[in-house]
Amino acid sequence: MSFNIVKKKILNTNNISIENIYSIFSDLSTKELNYSDIYFQDKISESWILEDKIIKNGIYNIDKGIGLRAIHNKITSFASIDQINLQGLRKISTYVKDISKNKKVFFKKKILRSEHQSYYNFVNPLNSIPNFEKLDLLHQIDKISRKYDSRVSHVNACLFGAYEYILVVSIDGVLSADIRPLVSLTVSVLSENKSRREMGTNGQGIRGTYKYFLEKDKNGISNIKKIAEEAARVSILNLFAKEAPSGYFPVVLGSGLPGVLLHEAVGHGLEGDFNRKKLSVYSDKINKKITSSLCTVIDDGTKKEFRGSISIDDEGTPGQRNILVKNGILKKYLQDKFNASLMETVSTGSGRRESYRHVPMPRMTNTYMLPGKSTVKDIIESVDYGIYAVSFNGGQVDITSGEFVFSTSEAYLIRNGKIVTPIKDVTLIGSGIEVMKKISMVGNDLFIENGIGICSKEGQCVPVCVGQPTIKINNLTVGGTK
Repeated sequence: MSFNIVKKKILNTNNISIENIYSIFSDLSTKELNYSDIYFQDKISESWILEDKIIKNGIYNIDKGIGLRAIHNKITSFASIDQINLQGLRKISTYVKDISKNKKVFFKKKILRSEHQSYYNFVNPLNSIPNFEKLDLLHQIDKISRKYDSRVSHVNACLFGAYEYILVVSIDGVLSADIRPLVSLTVSVLSENKSRREMGTNGQGIRGTYKYFLEKDKNGISNIKKIAEEAARVSILNLFAKEAPSGYFPVVLGSGLPGVLLHEAVGHGLEGDFNRKKLSVYSDKINKKITSSLCTVIDDGTKKEFRGSISIDDEGTPGQRNILVKNGILKKYLQDKFNASLMETVSTGSGRRESYRHVPMPRMTNTYMLPGKSTVKDIIESVDYGIYAVSFNGGQVDITSGEFVFSTSEAYLIRNGKIVTPIKDVTLIGSGIEVMKKISMVGNDLFIENGIGICSKEGQCVPVCVGQPTIKINNLTVGGTK
């Protein structure tokens, strides 16, 4: 169904035929190319921004264009144009031809339509509710946040929606299409108590429509109320957080959002391009133990309506569920077509790009660790003195060494097996490959955070999700202010 809709939207409307594309590839195939593909994208997006009870911004954006890539050995030639028509396609095809010698290459003379399963609906979120309801939703956020506690002084919120059509055609015969909805809601709350001010931030996003935020659970509580009150709760909590200790002691990472450490310290290191170039700490470690045997790590682009999910990647390969690490043993790297071919393996459906202006590269989708058998209560009680980190607000990772630095947005001190007080300004420092080996307990409470995750790599940003159960790291360097 999506194929016919996208074909009409992108090709038929712009007077481009499959025969025209065949002609472009036939021309390119007179060169010594290993591979070539054409990426069409037609995207609309909007954002509505509230600052302290006032709608400060309403932005609507249209972005469409074509990206054409040709690969000769390890050299990639790429050109893009911000319009969709046959003249523009022919124009950028002349640029990419210049990289190679005049020698014919095999070209499949029949472009095959690729069927795939979709993991989200095709409803345009921008039309899912009227504009006045979008503004009312933001005003409700402001009221809910302020009602939570009188110390809430400032509330900002951003409602974002996007709807895009993509079509991928490649010289090896692939013809795939997708329609991708995406919405998100982000809330930031500032609270004040005497001279102290603290921020709390929360957000959610899905591949769906704005109606998701208005849905209510069995107790009648709406998603916008949960999002707003969580941001306010963290803000108020940190008003009374104590200074964090420094040292080297056990750290418990909570379920859900702390999976960002897994994403950064492990996930990026398992992307194919880093390993092909021997830049990752995980290079040449397939079928070797890289984590505790309690750890199984998944990257899954097939989870229904999750932010990081993809029915197809941006090379036309169907989205997949990839087991990266099984019981501590490294099983595979995330691959796009280019790096997979050079490493003599196959694509894992991980070729992603920000837009038609960018070349695809191996990227994560929804990355998480499978649950274990321990209860959260048992994990906390096993710690005499340590840190319980519930959420992060940022960090840095060196892919080559695996070393990371993360700061928490919500954390607690554990003493004698009990959570005793909230603490702030906690910094976690370590090496991904070493920390993963120190995991001694894995909880049974897996939660995948369908939040507002954005993964940045080489200047490109794509939506992702992270998750994990509660885990115990035996020892980790903690930087505090106490």
